[in-house]
Amino acid sequence: MKNADYSALAAQFGTPLYIYDFDEIGQRYTALKSQFGAHKSLICYAVKANSNLSILKLLASLGAGFDCVSINEVKRAVLAGAKPYKIIFSGVGKSDDEIKTALEIGILMLNIESGAELERVEAVAKSLGKKANISIRINPNIDAKTHPYISTGLSENKFGVVIERARELYLKAHKSEYLEPVGCHFHIGSQLIDITPIHEAAVIVSDFVSELAAAGVELKFFDVGGGIGVRYDDESEPDLYTYAQGILAALKGKEMTIVCEPGRYIVANAGELLTKVLYEKVNGTKRFVIVDAAMNDLIRPSLYEAYHKVVALNAKNSDKTSKTDVVGPICESGDFLAKDIALPSQNSGDLLLIKSAGAYGFSMSSNYNSRLRAAEIAIENGKARLIRARESFEDLIRLEKGLI
Repeated sequence: MKNADYSALAAQFGTPLYIYDFDEIGQRYTALKSQFGAHKSLICYAVKANSNLSILKLLASLGAGFDCVSINEVKRAVLAGAKPYKIIFSGVGKSDDEIKTALEIGILMLNIESGAELERVEAVAKSLGKKANISIRINPNIDAKTHPYISTGLSENKFGVVIERARELYLKAHKSEYLEPVGCHFHIGSQLIDITPIHEAAVIVSDFVSELAAAGVELKFFDVGGGIGVRYDDESEPDLYTYAQGILAALKGKEMTIVCEPGRYIVANAGELLTKVLYEKVNGTKRFVIVDAAMNDLIRPSLYEAYHKVVALNAKNSDKTSKTDVVGPICESGDFLAKDIALPSQNSGDLLLIKSAGAYGFSMSSNYNSRLRAAEIAIENGKARLIRARESFEDLIRLEKGLI
């Protein structure tokens, strides 16, 4: 982060510490939005990537919509200032209570992922005397060529319905007194560096939309999901102009609002995790740098074997490095933040900076080993401010205290 005084931030806010560049978040959103020019578009930030209320407020102020996968994400977005008519509620397992609340809030649409879910939405809408705006998540069976844990567009994945089934569901919804089909949706996977599969899926779904129109089902929203990849190591980020032009070409002149659901692209490289070295350890020939951040703070390396660049901030002999694992205090062999990376010698109290940690960092953190979740700060116009206080032991036990 430009001109950041990490030592001062560590002294003021402690470590581990999540740091977000709000100026970069705003720039990323604006850059993507601008690619669609005069064509109607809605950029719905994927709340699951990072759900801090201050980040949501920033994006809402810029006109963003929000892609939510739980009713509490919907409530977070509304609390942060989102317009309900810019909120999409996705996910394969919505409860009746979640559906009811979403309809009462008046969101843009519920994204349907199965026939059984469509029936539940219809029943809940009928009980409320409302008509539910819906889209259906189509599984185009396109290989996104990404990590299997974040691939979502193949028939073997749990998400969406095949086109043949989607056709049946759209026709059923079109005839229903309590359902209003307004959009279509697909999302084939995350961290896509090659965006060709997105364009291929867009062509398939656009042709399907034409079939639906011929059957009398006119849709207004063409939702291409998220998945735009970012640079963690040596990847080349997709060109946004090429990305947008491929989608526009697939639409073939249809007057539909294009909906995108970026999460990682907006926040990943705008966030960093600052951690303090506790000590070094050598087991035989194996070197470890033990830090105060752990897999409960950033689980991506353990879960996906994901790479995050680690920068030594206090190293005096930066030209003398050796291979090391950067590990945390958690009682698990899988507790690591980096493996076999070159780092100079570290002393207790030195600081390491873990890059590209703005997405799926804090939002996937936990209290495993009864560890307290980190504080979060925003850097905006060169000034730092706290946007989530560090948890205390009282926070940790609040829901249990008095019940023993």
